[in-house]
Amino acid sequence: MKFHSLFFILALTHSTHSFAKDKNYTSENQNFFHEIFVTRSDVIWGFDFLPDNRIIFTERGGKMAIFDPATKKVTELSGVPKVHAHGQGGLLDVRVHPTNGLIYFTYSEPIKGDVSTTAWASATLTGDKLTSVKKLFSAHQPNDNEIHYGSRIEFDGKGHIFITVGDRNERHHAQDLKFHQGKVLRFKEDGSVPSDNPFVGVKDAKPEIWSYGHRNPQGLVIHSESGELWEAEFGPRGGDEVNFIVPGKNYGWPVVTFGKEYWGPKIGEGVKKAGMVDPIAHWVPSISPSAMAFYQGETFPKWKGNLFLATLSSTHIHRIVLDGKKVVKEEELLKDLDYRFRNIRSNKDGFLYYSTDEGKLGRIVPVKSL
Repeated sequence: MKFHSLFFILALTHSTHSFAKDKNYTSENQNFFHEIFVTRSDVIWGFDFLPDNRIIFTERGGKMAIFDPATKKVTELSGVPKVHAHGQGGLLDVRVHPTNGLIYFTYSEPIKGDVSTTAWASATLTGDKLTSVKKLFSAHQPNDNEIHYGSRIEFDGKGHIFITVGDRNERHHAQDLKFHQGKVLRFKEDGSVPSDNPFVGVKDAKPEIWSYGHRNPQGLVIHSESGELWEAEFGPRGGDEVNFIVPGKNYGWPVVTFGKEYWGPKIGEGVKKAGMVDPIAHWVPSISPSAMAFYQGETFPKWKGNLFLATLSSTHIHRIVLDGKKVVKEEELLKDLDYRFRNIRSNKDGFLYYSTDEGKLGRIVPVKSL
């Protein structure tokens, strides 16, 4: 273990405000506990790790901040653009680019009055301020609905960035290539469109589209070994999905879904249709998967290759064991905490980090490591 990683672990260990450290959990004969090191008053929607091991995070109400494990302090950043912090909208995901060092983030962009849309921007972190803030993308088309913005960010390590945009409660737009709503989008790092995107040159189609037919995708991850893109999205009343994303493919919403209207009736034409991709996994009733991560560390060796979902309505971290693209086992972790888990990420220290709608930023730690 490198010295800076060891320092990070020790710093967090001695600085956290821990919850249930005296309670051990077990999964695959691995004992672990969880601990909290940040408690805020707002939803912590996104977070990522800076090169010096500080953690940058967003609060949905519009604040971006950094937790420093060495000083145990949270510092709020200036320079964050104004966001439409209503309903499910606000300041959303944040990612630190692994090579160019830029901070990429998504947010609900206020347009006029109650109208907003999903936007994506880049910035440079200069001390405690975002500088050179540049809006790279604004989704078509804005509306006054305050739900289903998406919007996770993922890097493919090949110069491309993926962004998700929800259907914004205009579900028919998810099937319409003239709109960004209900889509996974692919860009170059500067916000321009790659020439090999599947709908480049297609009449009336938005060239940023990578896949379509999505409802509200808030989970997005590149498998670090295979390079494959996986996505998770909310269904309505049931019908949450995990999908393996193939460029140009249609994932069905709202034509096919395992979910129903909240008041009972079915939606669309059924659960399958020729030309539409079946999910890898789906859940009825809903678990509300808000983020996802593949675990490839060595700290929990029996979790290696497993997929983890942060769930909201089901208030647990959902572990999925895969055989290729087939689900062979599922497990619920930390269910007793009754947290709405908003985000989940693994770090180079081998621990799993999470954030919650209750304003918690914490991690899962093996008992033997401390």
